[in-house]
Amino acid sequence: MDSVMPYVLALVPTVGVATLFYFVIKSILEGDRRERLAQARWEAEQRRAGGDAVSPAAGSGAATEDSGARPASDR
Repeated sequence: MDSVMPYVLALVPTVGVATLFYFVIKSILEGDRRERLAQARWEAEQRRAGGDAVSPAAGSGAATEDSGARPASDR
């Protein structure tokens, strides 16, 4: 038993950090999933309530012609 204990103690920090990393990444991914679902529900509700006020490209950061965005050369 004494010959195995140093190996176990050497692996405990690695396993602990790996477990912590797993739960942190899992919670980040679940939060992102929930946020995307909430955003999609909100956009669908806005489309039902006021026509097509929210364009599909608005969430991606892409500028559309009706968004009022000007090219960099016009600024």
